[in-house]
Amino acid sequence: MSGRKRILTVFGTRPEAIKLFPLVHALEADPRFESRVCVSGQHRSMLDQVLEIASIAPDHDLDLMRPDQSLDALTAELLTGLGKIFDAERPDWVVVQGDTATAMTAAIAAYYRKIPVAHVEAGLRSGNIHHPWPEEVNRKIIGTIAALHCAPTETSAAALRRENVDPAAVHVTGNTVIDALHWITAKIAERPELADGLAHLERRFAGKRIVGVTSHRRENFGEGMAAIADAIRRLAGRNDLAMIFPVHLNPNVRAVMNERLGGLDNVALIEPLDYPHFARLLDLATLMLTDSGGVQEEAPALGKPVLVMRETTERPEGVEAGTAKLVGTDADRIVAEAERLLDDPAAYAAMARAHNPFGDGRSAARIVGLLATT
Repeated sequence: MSGRKRILTVFGTRPEAIKLFPLVHALEADPRFESRVCVSGQHRSMLDQVLEIASIAPDHDLDLMRPDQSLDALTAELLTGLGKIFDAERPDWVVVQGDTATAMTAAIAAYYRKIPVAHVEAGLRSGNIHHPWPEEVNRKIIGTIAALHCAPTETSAAALRRENVDPAAVHVTGNTVIDALHWITAKIAERPELADGLAHLERRFAGKRIVGVTSHRRENFGEGMAAIADAIRRLAGRNDLAMIFPVHLNPNVRAVMNERLGGLDNVALIEPLDYPHFARLLDLATLMLTDSGGVQEEAPALGKPVLVMRETTERPEGVEAGTAKLVGTDADRIVAEAERLLDDPAAYAAMARAHNPFGDGRSAARIVGLLATT
């Protein structure tokens, strides 16, 4: 073990797992490191799906998911649970990704022990601490603590520099989600059965254009979620469309969507998809409607336009590049913008062919290089 850096990678949700498994793979393959993995279980079943497909066996699993858990209760359990693991592991670096409660509390627990933190996907900012909530504050806290900031784009790097983060600690690495998408696409090509669970929907909706939908943001709970459901219902009234909607497990999402969209012929409300099947949905879709951050990065890599059902985005690069468009949660606007893309081939082509600004699939290798030399 002598001379090897011990890297403890911490994550707890499905999106974190997707964005960090390429880095975990790279660390495990590099003799300069001893790679350790801790998961919080913030998303239990959805997290486990990614761990299985990526062949990652965590060294520590806090298994903290509880029904209707409050943010303060979750944060308290994370902080104390991670602290005990850090004391036992004594890592040289703690690696976190993004803006979850797991990432934020891991950064704080590491700071309390003077362990340096590397932040993957650093520097995303919407400029509004309530949109997205609580993620905007989570990532600002991590940005204050981190010693190594792996920004996905120059826009993110510039945001950090504006906050007086040491420029020498800020590096543009690209986004590891593109690494992950390349990996899973190759995996599906080798083993098509990994993503054949949507075949019945492909048959059911043969001849129709598919619109993929995801929605789960806390700031959209209530009126926003109801408006999103109304927009989907109106779009599903078109005979040429079918909507495939993996419905988030959160009851604030599920109850609304089941009530307003259940039983519609052109809407498939399905269980959350594992990563191979979600990649397959992206491939099938003509258009994605989402309030997710990751979809704003993933869909353009496959040439699929994204309408972002949020008031702000911390990923302005996609909007600036033309791969994504902010449409908010007003049902009239969602429908109008979707139909513009569906009915105007030139408008669709302009978004589908825009350059994806989020990376080239070599982000994990860059981050490993930085960890080795920092």
